[in-house]
Amino acid sequence: MVSFTKIVTAALLASSSLAIPHGEHHAHLHQSPKRSASSKRGAAYNEASTVAALTGNTPVTWGYSWNMWSNGILPSEVEFVPMLWGSKMFGGWFSAIQTALASGSTYIMGFNEPDAAAQACMAPADAANYYRQYISPYNGNAKLVTPAVTNGGGDAEGLQWMRTFMDGCSDCGLSVLAVHWYGQSADEFKIFVTQAMDFAAEYSLESVWVTEFALNSDIANGASSQESSDFLNEVLPWLDEQPAVARYAYFMCKEGFLLSGGALSQTGSTYTA
Repeated sequence: MVSFTKIVTAALLASSSLAIPHGEHHAHLHQSPKRSASSKRGAAYNEASTVAALTGNTPVTWGYSWNMWSNGILPSEVEFVPMLWGSKMFGGWFSAIQTALASGSTYIMGFNEPDAAAQACMAPADAANYYRQYISPYNGNAKLVTPAVTNGGGDAEGLQWMRTFMDGCSDCGLSVLAVHWYGQSADEFKIFVTQAMDFAAEYSLESVWVTEFALNSDIANGASSQESSDFLNEVLPWLDEQPAVARYAYFMCKEGFLLSGGALSQTGSTYTA
């Protein structure tokens, strides 16, 4: 079972633009095999200026900042996807989402880990009501993405939380299921994403987005290692082969993770190979 502590740690880092960089990448980089281009690959970032580093060999095509604002100017080929993180952003939402839609955003993401106490922290019924109030009115102007849940296995976590939410939000106009994963191995990751794909099919959602994922050791040690590269070399081709997975974003486009010294780290090089 995934460590809830690791999930919370990762989520806290994602929601903070002041997170301390983790570690140095390994000095000896191993060449990653060249993969075919994937339009699924995205950037989870805090500052838009960092995303340019990911637009090389297999460029990212979309990005999000855990925010309703893009936090700078993204490369022209990268679509910004706004997110209504949680209740702390309700105040400026309606103005911000109009700006994003006018700028070309075609999707809207829901709340960030509402099943985690340290993140959006919402009961499924409350989340459904808020979603219906703040996001559903834009159905037709953009495709709507569910709240992004963790891979926690408790009754009020992960896909169990999502099931209750979906049953209470059947009229919300949802198109896409969003999930996060932190764990120990590629096999664990594939099992969870397969469960998410089955869930999406059950609720007639068109696709799954994995909007955060990494090994627990990535978060503990700085997310740039040979272990991380080996993990990505196994799971990225698998994700690209899954028709039900439309988009994914590795955690995260930030110094000490996918970046090192403003350039790609070892893991970043693998992610964009």
